[in-house]
Amino acid sequence: MNPSIYSFLGLAAKAGKVKTGDHTVLEEIRKQSLSLVLIAGDASPNTKKKFKDKSSYYQVPCYVTGDRDGLGRAVGKGSRVIIGITDKGFGGRLISMLDE
Repeated sequence: MNPSIYSFLGLAAKAGKVKTGDHTVLEEIRKQSLSLVLIAGDASPNTKKKFKDKSSYYQVPCYVTGDRDGLGRAVGKGSRVIIGITDKGFGGRLISMLDE
């Protein structure tokens, strides 16, 4: 994953626009309050399937990218498997960066 994506993810975290953790992100997907869901590439197959399916059902963009340690460092925490972006601006920019 491009290092600038990690930096931008850190900026979103400092702005308070990031949710982490399975339960929290799942609730936010159901509320349709997320603009993007990121899943670590080294997450378990069951976790990837669960979040891809939920994101698809609730029409929230979902990407598998990076690894749990990299995502965690980017948001200033320990390793993170699931990250949700709550802001449309940050989410849109991250999607365009991931699509490059």
